Amino acid sequence: MRGVWFVAAASVAALLSAGAVARSPLAKTSTVKHPAPAGEKPLVIKDCRDCPEMVAVPAGEFMMGSPQTELHRGAEAQHTVTILRAFAVSRFEITTAEWDACLKDGGCGGDKPDAPWGRASRMPVVNVSWNNATAYADWLSRKTGHRYRLLSEAEWEYAARGGSKDAFAFGPKLSAGQANFDASSKTELNPKGPMRGMAVAVGSFKPNAFGLYDMHGNVWEWVEDCWNDEYGPALPRDGQPALTGDCGGRILRGGSWEDGAADLRAAARVASAATDRSWSDGIRVAREL
Repeated sequence: MRGVWFVAAASVAALLSAGAVARSPLAKTSTVKHPAPAGEKPLVIKDCRDCPEMVAVPAGEFMMGSPQTELHRGAEAQHTVTILRAFAVSRFEITTAEWDACLKDGGCGGDKPDAPWGRASRMPVVNVSWNNATAYADWLSRKTGHRYRLLSEAEWEYAARGGSKDAFAFGPKLSAGQANFDASSKTELNPKGPMRGMAVAVGSFKPNAFGLYDMHGNVWEWVEDCWNDEYGPALPRDGQPALTGDCGGRILRGGSWEDGAADLRAAARVASAATDRSWSDGIRVAREL
């Protein structure tokens, strides 16, 4: 596991203004062209005892979507997106323990979703809707005084890639030793491996170049955007969420334990009703810096 810098919430603004973030190649504001060298220490922010660990992600430019040569691609036309400001992303998928802390504090609408594999502290919370995910982010904002929210679809893909132009952060193929997914059949995107048949503890696999874990697989992650079948010219190109289209349907990214490798590609996207819940759906949040 890479080393990290834990930074008290009160120190974040000072670090940013003093240039401490820029001392890590992961936190420069220039275009991200390549993954950072192995062993670099990402900046990790934790605003309270029960808050999720947040990793600082730099501003930059990337090609969103998939090339026509990418196997199993959908309506993912490539286009340039510029992330204008650095932001923070939860280092891991939100866990049952973090959700239960929200409940204990009177947040999250008092909703205690079923935990099919138990409420172990490192298991990702599942059976959560888009409405639940936004309620959790709202609770973090009230508790900490910082703005927490869901990632935009563009921010999610940018963070998941970690500088990679391939189908996955780790290259053109993905193995069951790199992520939790259904690898029971060999495909053009993965060698044959196990299907674990359930979510696993967050952080069970190596992180990507930004220091983020489980961006591919384990559980789907809700993002802010309304559903649009394709990337039209009217959609944002600055990393902001698309808030027009079918807003009764919201987007999920990353694939899950029950999906094949094609659904785990960095560019893959699906939608579901904002009220829907599934054993394969979870949460990842962003925080303004």
